[in-house]
Amino acid sequence: MAEAADGLVVPGVGAFEAVARQLATVRGGAIIEKRLTGSRPVLGICVGMQVLFEHGVEHDVRTEGIGVLAGTVTRLEAPVIPHMGWNTVEVAEGSTLFAGVESERFYFVHSYAAREVPDALTTTADHGGPFAAAVERGVLAATQFHPEKSGDAGAALLANWVGSLS
Repeated sequence: MAEAADGLVVPGVGAFEAVARQLATVRGGAIIEKRLTGSRPVLGICVGMQVLFEHGVEHDVRTEGIGVLAGTVTRLEAPVIPHMGWNTVEVAEGSTLFAGVESERFYFVHSYAAREVPDALTTTADHGGPFAAAVERGVLAATQFHPEKSGDAGAALLANWVGSLS
């Protein structure tokens, strides 16, 4: 069913290793890779974004991710962890995910993030340094923030993603 759906959302709350392990038990990585290869849309949210990367490092434990995005998710280097609450994002030029979004403030709850994403259009935010707040590459989109908790801006972003489904 997940392979044939118009769109697949990979949500996530919790630790990278736990989410990666649970996805592996249901062949989640293979399903996501097959969807992307077949140009079928995928949206990752929070840890659902993080597990799309090659690796995650939490509490000195390195865990293999799905690997559809290059890079490693590591702990934020900020005076206050977790990064919890509203923050502004610097929308990447050419973003379709953020098209027409009136606000650039979104709700974050995380302690880990990817810093650089060489193979995707990257929208950034800053908390102790810049990090990837959202990425877009073809039919793959992902947000470190929670659009479902981000009011009208998050609803507009989700409407953009749903509107891209065919």
